[in-house]
Amino acid sequence: MPDETLGTVLVTGGASGLGAAVAAAVEAGGGTPVVLDLLPPRNGYAFRQVDLAKPREAETAVREVADEHGRLDAVVTAAGTDACGDILDVDGDAWDRVVAVNLLGTAAVVRAALPALERSRGRVVTVASTLGLRAVPAATAYCASKFGVVGFTRALAAELGDRVGVTLLVPGGMRTHFFDDRPESFKPAADQHLNDPSDVARTVVFALRQPAGCELRELVVAPASEPSWP
Repeated sequence: MPDETLGTVLVTGGASGLGAAVAAAVEAGGGTPVVLDLLPPRNGYAFRQVDLAKPREAETAVREVADEHGRLDAVVTAAGTDACGDILDVDGDAWDRVVAVNLLGTAAVVRAALPALERSRGRVVTVASTLGLRAVPAATAYCASKFGVVGFTRALAAELGDRVGVTLLVPGGMRTHFFDDRPESFKPAADQHLNDPSDVARTVVFALRQPAGCELRELVVAPASEPSWP
């Protein structure tokens, strides 16, 4: 993908949170965001409804987007979910869904997009978490999924070499609706600083705009007072 050209960028979870901020940043940068999500984006971006907990459906949706748009220049896997609590207190299906969406959905989307990305010399940005590098209690599902994204992305970068750009994004806490449905004990403290997702989204666009052969392999973007980093 030529320097400064964003092209068609597939964004999972692009209807809310970091994904919505990435889609907006791509559009502001002259690119064409295409959203994969359960819910449609509020701003009218091109959209495919898909449950990322169903990897085969996710793969089909990605291939349909690539065919419809004629190409894919980048994929950003911003979709994510969580199920907080000690492992025996979390419903088994809810625990499994976290891993399915965050890890298996990420892998399925990337796998399906790779043929198109190889043709365009495009890029992948996967979204992990500071909890993909540091484990905390009552987060076994989330940590398992995000540690998995870290390992998947590092192995993917080693495998693809210079055929497709690969960047691992490791964000800390952001001011989104991600925490809304949590019990109070699992929400950020009232005085905890959270980053604006639009600030994190700009780092994604920065990674996408690197010239061919120049790779930002890993980006940690966290509030200065992030409690889970380092």
